[in-house]
Amino acid sequence: MPHLLGNPIRLGLLTLLLLLISSFFIFDLHLYLTLEALHDRVEELQQLYRQQPLSFISLYMGIYIAITALSLPGAVVMTLAGGAILGLGAGTVVVSFASTIGATLAFLTARFLLREMVETRFQRSLDTINRGVEREGGFYLFTLRLIPLFPFFMINLVMGITSIRALKFFVISQIGMLPGTIIFVNAGAQLSTIEALDDILSLPLILSFALLGLFPLIAKKGLDRYRQRQIYRRYSRPKRFDYNLIVIGGGSAGLVSAYIAAAVKAKVALIERDKMGGDCLNTGCVPSKALIRSAKMAAYARRATDYGFKATTLEFDFSAVMERVQRIVAKVAPHDSVERYTALGVECIQGEASIRSPWEVGVNGQILTTRAMIIATGAKPFVPPLPGLEQVRYLTSETVWGLRQRPERMAILGGGAIGCELAQSFQRLGVAVTLVQRGPRLLPREDREISQRIEERFVAEGVLVLTEHSAERVEVEGGEKRLVCLHRGNEVKVSFNEILIALGRRASSSGLGLEHMGVKLNPAGTVATDPFLRTNYPNILVCGDVAGPYQFTHTAAHQAWYAAVNALFSPLKLFRVDYRVIPRVTYTDPEVARVGFNEEEAKEKQIPYEVTRYNLADLDRAITDEEAEGVVKVLTVPGKDKILGVTIVAAHAGDLLAEFVLAMKQNLGLNTILGTIHSYPTMAEANKYVAGNWRKAHQPKKLLRWVERYHHWRRRG
Repeated sequence: MPHLLGNPIRLGLLTLLLLLISSFFIFDLHLYLTLEALHDRVEELQQLYRQQPLSFISLYMGIYIAITALSLPGAVVMTLAGGAILGLGAGTVVVSFASTIGATLAFLTARFLLREMVETRFQRSLDTINRGVEREGGFYLFTLRLIPLFPFFMINLVMGITSIRALKFFVISQIGMLPGTIIFVNAGAQLSTIEALDDILSLPLILSFALLGLFPLIAKKGLDRYRQRQIYRRYSRPKRFDYNLIVIGGGSAGLVSAYIAAAVKAKVALIERDKMGGDCLNTGCVPSKALIRSAKMAAYARRATDYGFKATTLEFDFSAVMERVQRIVAKVAPHDSVERYTALGVECIQGEASIRSPWEVGVNGQILTTRAMIIATGAKPFVPPLPGLEQVRYLTSETVWGLRQRPERMAILGGGAIGCELAQSFQRLGVAVTLVQRGPRLLPREDREISQRIEERFVAEGVLVLTEHSAERVEVEGGEKRLVCLHRGNEVKVSFNEILIALGRRASSSGLGLEHMGVKLNPAGTVATDPFLRTNYPNILVCGDVAGPYQFTHTAAHQAWYAAVNALFSPLKLFRVDYRVIPRVTYTDPEVARVGFNEEEAKEKQIPYEVTRYNLADLDRAITDEEAEGVVKVLTVPGKDKILGVTIVAAHAGDLLAEFVLAMKQNLGLNTILGTIHSYPTMAEANKYVAGNWRKAHQPKKLLRWVERYHHWRRRG
């Protein structure tokens, strides 16, 4: 229990609690809290109450609160005593407040002493519980308070380690315990007829309480069922279904959903209106990384002298580079092809899907019926209503791959991941690139120092970076195309041959029939879902970019598992989608990879943190590869090795990040990474060295001083 031993306040409180609990039993105080003792002294206590009512009530409440706060036996007898001495009315009020105050103190004590330890050791389980508490914690606490089968002291302690607010706990406990309090206080008022606690806690009474406690649960389920029937009442449910699942969209999310359904032997159809593989294969991840690789080879050629070669002039055909991109796409395409998925057991249909009802999808003039469906239609580039843009042929991340002639000048609008990746690549391929960003820096979701590193590299390579420039219009004069920007009140004109719009992507949620069905959308245009990826129609689920909140291929595949399993096995089992550890990589050179919080996010959310760094300038493999630019930056819980977030700027940063993703997912700390053997010389050693830097900063200095004395003593012979 290092969290207790290292905190004198916690240690002192724990010691005091143990002394009080021990004294209770050592001095046989529990003998005063029996039904027999109450019978023997009830008249004496009644006399004291009549003589000094306020003093007696204060003392009674103090004892009751102490017993409840310390989770000691005797609360039932104290409740009976309240009824026997104070009567039903006053007894109910006094006992109700005393029991709730004591329960809240026990709740706060458990939170102070145990919550940090439980969070450290059982974070995943506690996260799941906390999400449930945030959603319906009050409802379940109220239900538990109604059922005396559940020991109240256990409820106090368990709720203390969750995230429920203390005031909410107090109010719900006050209300939830009131029916039981009235019954027991009333029984105390009839004390002469009670010989044993079984006279009160009879089996019929306990069962009645249990039914009372279960009633809210039953009512909630019934209400949910009623709401579902109301949602579906406009539609006729087919008696039989053609499919267990229909998936609309053949991108990453749709392919994984269909694959999982086929793997568990469900009958599944996959409808795709265009090309299998979606954006990632055809216009996103695959072609962009192919272009980045070619551009990097050009950059290496220009750095020939860094590797011991004579300076050389690189000659290349721009159209051949762009053709190579398509060749790479064609090589990867079989992985996402109709042939492959048909062989896996998926019925692939090419056509425009139209949702007619919660169980019907129209395609190619046919109506297909299904028990459940998954919408995985992805997203498309956002094009702003920029005046004059219609006068020129503008490019997006979808259409840029059609370029075959190298433009002399290219304006790229947007300094996010897509804009930065393509800006650096085209600059390296001989295009004069101007990167226009409305905000004060590139990659605005990263820490400022990280953005600065990338901007400095871009400028060094010749990219003209215009931050704090807001695009106002496009104009064409005498065949000259210009992007007019506003910068601190002044107009700045950027000439271009081609303009690329890279301002993010918007969910493809229109044109499916969702509007006429009343499927709810978020303000950003993504389809609104519950934590199980269900829409307001529980048998219609969503995953991938059309669902948000992340627009990454790996997140789409991650969501797809949850969507498919929940679609196929509801109501037997539902899985809440887990977004705790989501990595992201921007494939500039150097790459920027991140998982968890960065410094700016931690500050914004007021999360305490420590920062540990390791500069790649000290890493042997980075030095030998002439790639010694970069940093590994780790955020941890103050004083602990628990990882809150990692940002890496380096060659192959995306590959280096995987170790930290695994560590965070499995609740492993930096000490575990430090104790893991890493091959030498590799870039992955940077992860071990940053863990080593953390360890150096947290050395047990007092212990080391004693160890130094020990070694000095041994040298004396």
